[in-house]
Amino acid sequence: MPRPVLFVDFDGTLCEQRYWRSLPNGQYEHIQRDLFGGDRTLVDAWMLGEYTAEEINRRVAETYGIPYEELWSIFVKDCETMTISPAVLEKLRVLRNSYTTILMTVNMDSFSRFTVPALELDRHFDHISNSWEEKLHKSDDDGALFLRYADRLKTDMQSCVLIDDSPSNCEQFEKLGGKAYLVTPEASVEEYLERLSDHLFV
Repeated sequence: MPRPVLFVDFDGTLCEQRYWRSLPNGQYEHIQRDLFGGDRTLVDAWMLGEYTAEEINRRVAETYGIPYEELWSIFVKDCETMTISPAVLEKLRVLRNSYTTILMTVNMDSFSRFTVPALELDRHFDHISNSWEEKLHKSDDDGALFLRYADRLKTDMQSCVLIDDSPSNCEQFEKLGGKAYLVTPEASVEEYLERLSDHLFV
């Protein structure tokens, strides 16, 4: 019998740390505001594979007058030193006995190149889906990416679960027939994983 599928988001769900967070003197805040705050055209294109991390870092270096090699070194280090709670990873380990686990993230090439190997994420999930490689956001085409994985794993959406901090992703997932858990300051990913684990033993 096909196993149920557990989709788990990365940024804002498993990890709160961001790129360029080690920059000094307010530069991090400026970059976050300019790239991720208002017009997200460039970031969205990066997340869909239209740019590489090197190209984006060159743009940022020129815009803020930071030497490229210095900026690149900080960027890579920040990618490699992101952290996930060991308690969360342990709960995921238990759930992998019953679920096929997929880390599904809207992210950049740097996530696959630096963060995944540094955190050994491929040891903690059965599959890793990154929009940079998929060329698709989770919400694109009415959630087609979720359906693609459900079909590939020969399971139906009614037995799929999503844990994500995006209300729109959760809403779309439930429209497809799955069960979504929205991560908020009041409801953490660890609590939802605990709830799923408890259900296994009821």
